[in-house]
Amino acid sequence: MIFIYFFLGMYILAMLFILFYSFAQAHLLYHFFQFKKNPNISLEPAAKDLPKVTVQLPIYNEMYVVERLIDSVSKFRYPSNKIEIQILDDSTDETSQIIRRKLKEFPDVNFKYIHRIDRKGFKAGALREGMEVAEGEFIAIFDADFVPDPDFLMKTIGHFKDDKVGMVQTRWTHLNEEYSVLTRLQAFALDAHFMVEQMGRNGQHAFINFNGTGGIWRKRCILDAGNWHDDTLTEDLDLSYRAQQKGWKFIYRPDIKSPSELPPVMSAIKSQQFRWTKGGAECAVKHLGNVLSKKLPFKTKLHATAHLLNAVIFIAVLLVSLSSIPIWWAFNQGYIPDSYFQGAAVFFVGFVIIALVYFFANLSLVDYSWKGIGRFLWELPLFLAVSMGLALHNAQAVWEGLTGKRSPFIRTPKYNLEKSQKSWTKNIYNQIKIPFTTYIEGLLAVIFLIMVILSIRFQTYEMLVFHLMLTFGYSVVFIESLKSYRLK
Repeated sequence: MIFIYFFLGMYILAMLFILFYSFAQAHLLYHFFQFKKNPNISLEPAAKDLPKVTVQLPIYNEMYVVERLIDSVSKFRYPSNKIEIQILDDSTDETSQIIRRKLKEFPDVNFKYIHRIDRKGFKAGALREGMEVAEGEFIAIFDADFVPDPDFLMKTIGHFKDDKVGMVQTRWTHLNEEYSVLTRLQAFALDAHFMVEQMGRNGQHAFINFNGTGGIWRKRCILDAGNWHDDTLTEDLDLSYRAQQKGWKFIYRPDIKSPSELPPVMSAIKSQQFRWTKGGAECAVKHLGNVLSKKLPFKTKLHATAHLLNAVIFIAVLLVSLSSIPIWWAFNQGYIPDSYFQGAAVFFVGFVIIALVYFFANLSLVDYSWKGIGRFLWELPLFLAVSMGLALHNAQAVWEGLTGKRSPFIRTPKYNLEKSQKSWTKNIYNQIKIPFTTYIEGLLAVIFLIMVILSIRFQTYEMLVFHLMLTFGYSVVFIESLKSYRLK
């Protein structure tokens, strides 16, 4: 019986963490509505007041999208004598030649090409080296798969009239969200972050994060916070927390769109998820203790804790799913009374809150249309199932981040896909090696399918829906992973 209580305790602790996270999300949802009532005022300064801006474009082997990026940034509506555009190129393939050829088309644009042979510090290192020679008072940053708004600088620079403002972040939108079900599910998740989470935190002056791209910094803020560090995989989150702990204000502008590309294949999604989740855990180790020990408002500490530990939810989901198997067995054998399952219904509140967050985040973008509601009804369960299927992969990343295991910065391949008829199979950046965890995901799909069959056989339906979602989620992740890793 001891082992039953062990798994039951594991199950309850994991569900309590999910419940805590959902309550923090509910608080963000409330402030999301407050933010929408009182949005930030759009500021556009007179031309004589414009400061000099440096735009940094970190590039590493981006042959499919780099020309599109250069075309887009060349269209910035900003005085030509007050803007420089740094191309921070760490490429080791023909991307470098493509960039040099492309720049010849823009002799009147102030492009500065900086090529590094040594990728020391990866993206953080490239940004740091660019900072050393940057002429601008302000630094805008765009990743290779972005297509910035030509008025981005004019729409954001006015916020810096407040000397305490250190960074302005804009909302990502998605160039290829209709490409496939996978891209739609990613847009579904990111829209919740950029609507409810960023708006909810900024609306109550809690810490928000620079999202690595689509934002503009005061150069003095970056330097005051200690410049870019490369000791985590999420240098953007790291710098954000260092800057805000020093008193700098961040502004979020959801009305300014920064279009970008979503990875269309599971291997690319996994590499991005691994970097985000592991980097978030590394930042939690680095910053959470400092945040909690400082004299900050309780709400700031609450949301910083939920923010920095949000990836731990994947460990919680993995523990809940694995412990559900012996718990189901114990219940079927009569070792666990019905009252335990009835009491566990309180945890359902957390999933209702999370569903509401995604509902209002996604539906607010389409004015709560009936078409949007119809799509939400199938996207939410599919998103939850696939997220559960990614729990093993992401839990490994979080664990590595929490325990300090080091790993290199692995960039997410870009594809330049905006239409479904285009194929990603010939992309030379596709990963070939199949990780061992992919096979475990397939095994888990089989195990939870067996649990579904046993639940039907013994008519114990308490965990049937949960195990069905796990079966479907792990199956999708396993199959899509195999498809993406095998292609050359």
